[in-house]
Amino acid sequence: RGQVHRGGKQVIVFITGGAKNGKSSYAQDLAVKLASGGKHYYLATMIPCDEEDNDRIRHHIADRAGLGFETVEQGRDIARCLERADREGTFLLDSVTALLLNELYPDPTTWKLDADAPDRCQKGLETLCNQVQNIVLVSDYIYSDAAKYDEETEVYRRGLARLDRFLAGIADAVIEVSAGSHIFHKGEGKL
Repeated sequence: RGQVHRGGKQVIVFITGGAKNGKSSYAQDLAVKLASGGKHYYLATMIPCDEEDNDRIRHHIADRAGLGFETVEQGRDIARCLERADREGTFLLDSVTALLLNELYPDPTTWKLDADAPDRCQKGLETLCNQVQNIVLVSDYIYSDAAKYDEETEVYRRGLARLDRFLAGIADAVIEVSAGSHIFHKGEGKL
């Protein structure tokens, strides 16, 4: 597991939970609070593939309207967002789930699986977390059912579980959002 070396009052928050449980809205409110009137960035990782993705993106844009986020589109190579953002700002990365999917299939014309993607994602996330003032990271909890999937889906599920364990390990606070409830697994007093 990598180490994150930070000083001062920096905060890393990891938020997980099932789809459509309120993670993004909660993360937005938390990022605005952590920014305390300073710059705050929304790191948009979804690269849309169909109209459903476009609808989801429109919903997220509308949901954060008026909250003062500067959106940085960064679907791959996440640490490159630092080229366009103030490291002293607060960052909201939504989502680790989409980031890993994009890295697993870097060429959407061939859809060839890149098995090294979880390693790249972890290195990029570690670099990002090491270099920013505050960060809130959102991930979907997709690996708890007992079904057996095809090998590519299992690579994705194992990769996401690994990234989530890494982020939970370095985070100051770990929060599960379930049906609108916020369950602190770590660091309730840190926020």
